[in-house]
Amino acid sequence: MSKSLQEQLLGAGLVDQKKAKAISKEKRKKAKQTPKGHQQEDEIKLAAKQKLAEKAERDRAMNQERQKEIEAKEIQAQIRQLIKQNAISRKDGEVAYSFTHEKKIKKIYVNETLQGQLARGQIAIVAEGEAYELVPKAVADKIAQRDEARVVLQNERSTEVAEEDDPYADYQIPDDLMW
Repeated sequence: MSKSLQEQLLGAGLVDQKKAKAISKEKRKKAKQTPKGHQQEDEIKLAAKQKLAEKAERDRAMNQERQKEIEAKEIQAQIRQLIKQNAISRKDGEVAYSFTHEKKIKKIYVNETLQGQLARGQIAIVAEGEAYELVPKAVADKIAQRDEARVVLQNERSTEVAEEDDPYADYQIPDDLMW
């Protein structure tokens, strides 16, 4: 049979009987000092600390998500307020102005003055839910800073120089073509 390490050391003469007894006595003393469940308690405490750390991390991530949602709602509220305060009335609109939104052709009715301003880029069309509103260019720029998708149409005056070889350089294309 296999002998314990202590018996093997005694047999080889590396340790004497007195030293072996002192070592085993010390070993028993240490075993009595630490209770049987003490090691399990340490493992339980370590696991509990780990779970608390994981929960704190999850809570922190959830708080960040909530904060992002709150900020998004605040931005949308700011956009609604900007549109409501700066919407241009188009109640006497008799000219249909067509534009594209989400790959569909949409139409709003405006008067000739508003049509000219739209063509020159002085006013823009913004989406408010399912409806469309006209707002000044400066307001449209503020809305675009917050959410570019809400600005449906904002014409820019082109400052391109016509090429010398362009055969159609003498023919200007109007911005307010009717569809």
